Amino acid sequence: MEEDKKFKKPIYSELPTKLNEAKALFELALDLRWSWDHSADEVWRQLDPELWDLTQNPWAVIQTVSLERFKELREDTEFRKKVESLVKSRRESNESPAWFQKTHPKSKINGIAYFCMEFMMTEALPIYSGGLGNVAGDQLKTASDLGVPVVGVGLLYQQGYFRQKIDSYGNQLALYPYNDPGQLPITPLRRENGEWMRLEFNLPGFPQWVRVWEASAGRVKLYLLDSNDLGNFPVDRGITSELYGGGTELRFKQEMILGIAGWRLLEELGIDPEVCHLNEGHAAMAILERARSFMEKSGQPFDVALTATRAGNLFTTHTAVPAGFDLFPPQLVEQYLGEYAEKKLGISTHQLLALGRKNPHDNSEPFNMAYLAIRGSGDINGVSSLHGEVSRDIFGPLFPDWPTNEVPVNHVTNGVHMPTWDSKEADEIWTNACGKDRWLGMNKQLADIRKVSDEVLWKMRTNANETLVMFARKHFARQLEGANQPIETVERAKHLFNPTVLTIGFARRFATYKRPNLLLHDSQRLLRLLNNPTYPVQLVIAGKAHPNDGPGQDLIKQWVHFIRVNGAHTPIMFLSDYDMHVAENLVQGVDVWINTPRRPWEASGTSGMKVLVNGGINLSELDGWWAEAYSPEVGWAIGDGKEHGDDPAWDAMQSEQLFDILENEVIPQFYDRNEKGIPTRWIERMRESMAQLTPRFSADRTVREYTENHYLPAAKAYQARVANNGRVGKQISTLLNSLNQHWGEMRFGDVSIKSTDEQHEFDVRVDFGAVNPDTVQVQLFAEGVDGDAPTVAEMELVRKPKGKDREYCYKIAVSSSRQASDYTPRIIPCFEGLSVPLETNLILWQR
Repeated sequence: MEEDKKFKKPIYSELPTKLNEAKALFELALDLRWSWDHSADEVWRQLDPELWDLTQNPWAVIQTVSLERFKELREDTEFRKKVESLVKSRRESNESPAWFQKTHPKSKINGIAYFCMEFMMTEALPIYSGGLGNVAGDQLKTASDLGVPVVGVGLLYQQGYFRQKIDSYGNQLALYPYNDPGQLPITPLRRENGEWMRLEFNLPGFPQWVRVWEASAGRVKLYLLDSNDLGNFPVDRGITSELYGGGTELRFKQEMILGIAGWRLLEELGIDPEVCHLNEGHAAMAILERARSFMEKSGQPFDVALTATRAGNLFTTHTAVPAGFDLFPPQLVEQYLGEYAEKKLGISTHQLLALGRKNPHDNSEPFNMAYLAIRGSGDINGVSSLHGEVSRDIFGPLFPDWPTNEVPVNHVTNGVHMPTWDSKEADEIWTNACGKDRWLGMNKQLADIRKVSDEVLWKMRTNANETLVMFARKHFARQLEGANQPIETVERAKHLFNPTVLTIGFARRFATYKRPNLLLHDSQRLLRLLNNPTYPVQLVIAGKAHPNDGPGQDLIKQWVHFIRVNGAHTPIMFLSDYDMHVAENLVQGVDVWINTPRRPWEASGTSGMKVLVNGGINLSELDGWWAEAYSPEVGWAIGDGKEHGDDPAWDAMQSEQLFDILENEVIPQFYDRNEKGIPTRWIERMRESMAQLTPRFSADRTVREYTENHYLPAAKAYQARVANNGRVGKQISTLLNSLNQHWGEMRFGDVSIKSTDEQHEFDVRVDFGAVNPDTVQVQLFAEGVDGDAPTVAEMELVRKPKGKDREYCYKIAVSSSRQASDYTPRIIPCFEGLSVPLETNLILWQR
């Protein structure tokens, strides 16, 4: 009975007491800055060393540690001073002017709303799957560092993405542990009266309460929407249960909540962002809700509201194949959004569906979220230079008769948040060489990393290898134990790998287009490479396949089988349950990072970027970011820079090329040592990779590029269009309606050309019909030659029609360096404020 009394008081009743005892610790634990600023690590370790090392989650530590331990440490003067100093530093950092405030002090931008289906902020908040969440999380952290006024909007998943276990047969098992919100570093978002903010989200057949949670990351807030509210039907409480799980209808409901409820949340909070950044098309319904909101405020119809507000919408596509976009059956869209379209937007269901279709008159065509995003945005970008080209091909059908290179998709190449992914020792080396503010937008001396000596860089790499080997042994042994492997197998795993051996790694989603099994094309050659007694190599692998991707899971099984058959004497590990924690250890420790996607299906890729700051070197296919990063002095490349589809013969040839580079270049260079045992040629390549590529592929550069080239122009355009209840937006909408109505009335008349040795002089006649000539531009166009940009020149109006003559006369002279037949006159819409061809794909060619 005496023992029972100890637990009679509910454990949660201690929470207010803990809060009084450790308010400062709560403040630190709820700021996700700790995921990249490790100055407080020792504080959390003092609270509970074992739990901290296991979870790296300050909030879980605080929730678990006893009240007595809190009181104990409170009496520790040094501990208390440390905590007070950290809190003071945090507040000063969040309140002090950063790059944005210093560089753009006169900017009138209120904010940027950043919508994404997933955010990889920290392993302690497992609401991410992979690359998309990685980009979103890193950009939010960087926005905090740079002071860019961004607010994130996403979903809180009760189970998140699946956790992976490899069974004794090598099968991937998908597990879905519950994300207890009380153990996550988030808090309920409360109104001033203390009430939990719950949004009533009523659509036909879909009454919903949506709860709101708040996560803080330095200066930035991330709001997470959650359907698991007691006021909902049980089936609806599970809408935000899984990331990328369930069927088509569940995904559609998730995207409704993200886009529509997400925008309503911002309004409820009084946040009025000029820019809405859609990181992929999942949140495209925010476009509709933003337009509806403007209709309500201004009294304008939907077409005017969309024209006015789209100027402030930016759509970033990460998809390299058309099959990757979310497509929904028309019946599903009509079921859930039909009444919303008619009663809230004032348009028919057919008009709504047309926004997501290539052919608005094809009633069988599914609703494409990427098409909706394009038709509701004022700016579109891919995530690498090559991906920009690929995206122009993919979206070309939306802009018929326009040259592919004029399809309105540019690019901003992804970058990673270097403070998240660098090791402690790498951070110290970069700080000593380039200063503490090197990733804060102000320091341009990043090339000073070249001044670091060979000895210091090699010591960093040696220590990083040791750390990775310790982590990999522990992780692999636990994994084998969980798969019921023999005790001797588990014990052997604890001694695998050697910190002095060349360590090659790769980790990614296992999908056929990523070709993670390229090295298994010649398994005997791989065994010889790994077991070379003179120049040994060790290989560490990780990755998940989507639970519905059978071929991807088979690729994992092939590697696991290879390891089970050969692993007793071969230094190779497959680390299960690839997550952010595993990724950090891999990118900090490997010497060489391999990436082998099938070009051009890797939109960007970010895993290889993470090794740069740590001195790892890339050996990759010329795809995604590596296609613009590679040069011989910074790494190695496979492929010829061309597309070959899924040709098995090409895969086999590239496998051989990969082995050749490893055997003839990578391995010999690593083991070519000077009298001090340092591989000087290797270090030189490593140093150039760090100096040239780390700044270019840092999210610091990416977010500054978004801010200056996209956010600020979008904000200015949006402010102009919505001012005075959307006066400019209405003017543009009216002009576009007129052009659409009368475009077919225009005709080209005679075209005469006078050629000399120096120039061609074109004389072009045009009958505009009812089209106002001031709303169009007559141009002379010629395709680019040898990869150059096309020639586009505005023609000069030299004569207006007189009397019964309806034709206008335009002239231009161009160099005769090209044949006159290369040039073609054309007419495009053109008036102030209009984005062509994004807002209208009208174009008339003379031939």
